[in-house]
Parts: sequence; structure tokens; C-alpha cells
Amino acid sequence: MSVMRVLALLAAAALVAAAPARVGAAGACTAEKFSKNRVYAACTDLPTLGASVHWTYDPAASSLSVAFVAAPPSAGGWVAWGLNPTGDGMSGTQALVASPTGGGGAYGVQTFDIQGTSLGSPGRIAYKTSDLAAEVGADGRVQMFGKLALQNGTGEVNQVWQVGPASSGSIGIHAMAAANMGAKGKLNLVTGATTAVSGGSILRKKNTHGILNAVSWGILLPMGAIVARYLKTFKSADPAWFYLHVACQLIGYAVGVSGWATGIHLGNLSKGITYSLHRNIGIAVFALGTVQIFALFLRPKKDHKLRVYWNVYHHSVGYTIIILGIVNIFKGMSILDVAQKWKTGYIIAIGILGGIAVVLEVITWGIVLKRRKTEDKAYNGSANNNNGHLPM
Repeated sequence: MSVMRVLALLAAAALVAAAPARVGAAGACTAEKFSKNRVYAACTDLPTLGASVHWTYDPAASSLSVAFVAAPPSAGGWVAWGLNPTGDGMSGTQALVASPTGGGGAYGVQTFDIQGTSLGSPGRIAYKTSDLAAEVGADGRVQMFGKLALQNGTGEVNQVWQVGPASSGSIGIHAMAAANMGAKGKLNLVTGATTAVSGGSILRKKNTHGILNAVSWGILLPMGAIVARYLKTFKSADPAWFYLHVACQLIGYAVGVSGWATGIHLGNLSKGITYSLHRNIGIAVFALGTVQIFALFLRPKKDHKLRVYWNVYHHSVGYTIIILGIVNIFKGMSILDVAQKWKTGYIIAIGILGGIAVVLEVITWGIVLKRRKTEDKAYNGSANNNNGHLPM
């Protein structure tokens, strides 16, 4: 092989190796200007919250000089950036947090060893820090600076960043929107390559979880209840209404179990992040739904003396599941911070089912009253004459 060809191959390899760093440097972060002649060897625009990180890494000394730039959600808010040596989420992050220190718009930096879902109290972190400072840049974004002593041989790190409100010097809780929950990833300090930590995958799983539960507990089960309550009144619909009711409930339960299992999986992927009320309602809905399914095997015959009590139990538990399911669906939408169009779409779907129920309520009560008058029978509330009155 000729010397010229060898040189050409080496040049091509160098270009490929340098590509990630140039990609990171080709974004808006390159236009950032810092005070006190601070200059960094590399920078990258982070995928969420409009943030960027700049750094100079000395592998020999394992020293990382860093600048983090982001805009708080409102004036006077806080920004944070940190490294997580044990995982890729919030819990375990060794964070630098810039927040207002008083009047005049001045900012200071504190360090936090985050364990769990809250910042906790400021204190020492796993990395020795120095030169910590923060200020507001010309564009209104907060610029935070610092130097960290890393472990020898560090090349790629898990980084976490965040922004949130502050009031009277107190750091407030950050938003739970997708951009905030996805503010994490990997950063290669040598090549400059940045990657998200399954952010898109987790978001897809969250959306799948929401869709499965909305369709099951929030649409199919209410449809099944409407079928049982109103079609039962029409003699010509017997026993078709029963099989249609069972089909809606069984399919809804099966889809709901899938949604519930997806939620459990998401909980395992998000250690330290717990939505207690949403989780507890979900567990209650799943448990009651499971009890309903097994209750089908204990369903007494129509002429059995216990049938009326079974009906009371079955209807009350069924309506409870529907109400809790719908409440939890809206709770989940708030957690996911879904677009208003999805909330509106679900409200319209529930509104249509509710409208159908109201119309059928009027029609079926008219049929029942006419039937009573014609047959001159009093409604005794038993389960022996279900075709003559509305079920519970």
C-alpha cells in the first residue's frame, strides 16, 4: 500500500472520530459567550428544556470544567446540572444547583447529593468541586459554572439536568412534563457524543400505558355497563345483551390488565419517582376488576334467594370501577402533561357515552312504566322479573 493511501486512510479515520464532537459543536451552544474569559473545548445542545452544556476535560488529571446554560420556567427560578455515577435518573445524582441568593438578580451555586425524589438539603457530593459560580447571561438564561474532580479513567458519564421555580429563596418542585422527565442522557467527555437514556422509549411506553387504560377502564367498561342496564329492558334483546355485556367487560379487563402491567414496568424503570395517588387508584381498580371477574363464577341462578344480593354487589362494585377508572385516566393525563386535544377527545368520548345513557334512561323508563300499567304489576325489586324493570 502506498504512503499516500495510508495517509488518506488515517485522515479519513480522524475525520470520523472527530465527527461527534463537531456535531455537538455545530449547534446554538457555540454562540454562547461567558464572562471572565471562560472558554471551553466542547459543547452540546441538550435535547430538552433548551439547555446546553460546555466543558473542558483533562483525562490525565480527571478534571472537568463545566458550564451549564438553561432558562428557568419563570424569572428568578433555578437551574441544575449533575452527574449520576450509579444510574441514569434523578436519584443518585450529584448535582450543582444555581438559584437566586437575594435581591438584585444574583445567583449562587449549591451542591446536592440527591437520594430519592427530592433535592434534600445542600451538602457535600461525591466529586470534589471548585470555582462554583452562576450568573444571568445577556439572553436572560442562567449560566452555571464549576469544576469537578472525577474518578480516573472516566470517559462517559450519566448527566441529568433540570429547571424549576423558586420563591423567597426556596427551591420549588420542577414540572412533570415530558421535557422535564426526559432531561437525562449520556455524555462522552472525550468525543462529545450525547445520547438520550431511553427517553423516547419510555415516553412511548407511557403513552401506551395511557391509551390501554383509557380504552379499557375508561371506554369499554362504561359501554358494557350501558349495555347491561338498558338493553336488558328490551325483551327482544335477551339474551344477546348478556353476551355483549360480558364481551365488553372481559375485553376491557384484558386490555386493562395490559395497561396495569405496563404501569408496573414503568414504575420499575423510574426508581425514586412515585405518583402515589395515581398508583393507588390503579391498584384499587385492578383489584376490584379482578374480583368482578371471579365473581362471575359465583353468580347465583335467577331464582336463587341470594341473587338479589349478588346483583347489589355486582352493580355497586362495577360502577365504582368505572368512576375510579375515569378519575385515574384524567390523573394520568395530568402526569403525562398530554396535549389538550387528547383530553378534549376523551371528554368528548365520555360525553357521547353519557348522552347515550341519558337518552336510553328516558326511553327504558318509558317502556317500564308502560309495561307496568299494561300488566298491572308492581315493581317488587326482586331479580325474578328483570325484563319488567330497569336493573340496578
